[in-house]
Amino acid sequence: MHTYINMLKSVMVLVLAITLFACESNYQNVKKMGLSDGAPIAEGKNINFKYTDSGKLVTNLLAKKLLDYSNLEFPYKEFPNGIEVHFWDEDGKKNTVTADYAIQFDETGLVDLRSNVVVITSDSVVLKANQLYWDQKNKWVFTDQPYQIKFKDGSYNDGAVGFDSSEDFTTFLSRKNQGVQLVDKTKTEDVK
Repeated sequence: MHTYINMLKSVMVLVLAITLFACESNYQNVKKMGLSDGAPIAEGKNINFKYTDSGKLVTNLLAKKLLDYSNLEFPYKEFPNGIEVHFWDEDGKKNTVTADYAIQFDETGLVDLRSNVVVITSDSVVLKANQLYWDQKNKWVFTDQPYQIKFKDGSYNDGAVGFDSSEDFTTFLSRKNQGVQLVDKTKTEDVK
């Protein structure tokens, strides 16, 4: 019985030693990677990402710096030095978005664009804002900040409070604005 207890103690000491060395080895590996709590898992510079679908260029993202935090519980990608994105629709028409700062949340598909945000659509809609959110999943853009938008027909809004819109601006709901709206008189007479 005494030999059995000594053998059990030896096994326990061996298991404990292996566990400690395994933890120490893992800790050393993490230190070698240089990752600390909250640090990005990757950093990219002079990004020129091109996304194609069926051989056609759909999106081209340009950024001076990308910080990838996909290692965190709520993963995201940060573009601290700005972003420029070109989108092409099915007809090959190009739309452009620029901002001085951007952050994309992986799980929600929400993109937060900040400072000098400019959106130029292929049909000449120009939107300028201090901040703009883009819900990629629902194809919706919105802000609660002041904005200016000029539509292709020459009408425009200077909004003080914000707006909600489809990403193609065919549905545009402004909360409070001043501006000029051009109305085609022939179309209003047809409604009667």
